[in-house]
Amino acid sequence: MKKTAVHEGPLAGIRVLDLSAYIAGPYGCTLLADQGAEVLKIESPDGDNLRNYPSTLVNESRAFLGVNRSKRGLVLDLKKPEGLALLMRLVREADVLVHNFRPSVPKRLGIDFDTLSAINPRLIYCAVTGYGEAGPMKDKAGYDQVLQTMTGMCAFQGKPGHAPEILYGSVVDYYAAALLAGGVASALYEREKSGLGQSVGVSLLRSALTMQSARLVWADGEPLDVGRDMRSGGVTGIHPTKQGHLYISANTARFWTSLCEKIGLPELAADERYDTVKKRAQHAAELVPRLHEALRQRSALEWEALFGDEVPCAASRRIEEMFDHPQVQAEGMIATMAHPVLGSYRGLTRAIKFARTPGPAPFAAPTPGQHAAEVLAELGCDAAEQRALRAAGALG
Repeated sequence: MKKTAVHEGPLAGIRVLDLSAYIAGPYGCTLLADQGAEVLKIESPDGDNLRNYPSTLVNESRAFLGVNRSKRGLVLDLKKPEGLALLMRLVREADVLVHNFRPSVPKRLGIDFDTLSAINPRLIYCAVTGYGEAGPMKDKAGYDQVLQTMTGMCAFQGKPGHAPEILYGSVVDYYAAALLAGGVASALYEREKSGLGQSVGVSLLRSALTMQSARLVWADGEPLDVGRDMRSGGVTGIHPTKQGHLYISANTARFWTSLCEKIGLPELAADERYDTVKKRAQHAAELVPRLHEALRQRSALEWEALFGDEVPCAASRRIEEMFDHPQVQAEGMIATMAHPVLGSYRGLTRAIKFARTPGPAPFAAPTPGQHAAEVLAELGCDAAEQRALRAAGALG
């Protein structure tokens, strides 16, 4: 699998086989692609199920496009001997392989770590699981919102006395993707010293608990059921205005004083009953109505402009407004990518900025098997062999 373009990112020259589906594994591989790695997305004949998610795009999935940028695509049936043999040829030249099969599946398919590392001892083998690779739940299917609910995230998100609430946006999946990219990069760095690959484990359970590490502390002698809610309450939060809603963060003395002055209530800043975050939270019932009355004098956007740098805040916006937001544009976060079905679409460029090795320009997520011919040619498969592989059902 030879590179077909010049890669200038910090991971230039690294070859990644992405056998994963949904969000955590695929987006972790996308983060590697952002940094210059050459990523080949290998789908089963059924395809990544994310392609089937609801979308207003004709014959395309918005979710799939957003999660799988900057990859080439190949459809491979690993249940066919010819398909498995082709994967082994790819493994010999790869640096990283990522999958999100349940722990019992890789051995059955013949793609477990021991088997592949015997073929390529330098291979970094990353398994993304729901609950880990050991324990009574290891073979259960794991999904973002299932893990949110299991690990207490939804209980904390819900209001006291009300039902738990889901955090929409697949936060556990995306954080697991970040852990994947960081873990793989670290393993690649270690390989430079040892010359050996290794297995890297990422799980949604570990991701969900890592996101809550500030709550997940139980001191010796402390009762288990203690206050773990870090929300300062009351003043810091989303508030209604004359038009729209505004999030305000006023947890420092400076920001609290600025807020009071800007909304025309300087006396609140001078009142010792409210001079700490804890005190303001305790007196929220009397403070918040006064805050809301003051905020009703202007719209959320007007307050945002008036507060400027003196009060951390943001008017609530639709995500569509981010495409042309001046700050997003200034940071070069959005790019237009050509696509064989849609013509083109606008999407995120990369998650990290590197000054000296910025990485390649992003390109569109692949259609199923889009790059099969060129990938097979790079492996040395001539036209006759490609026809034979298709006839055997090894290729989609």
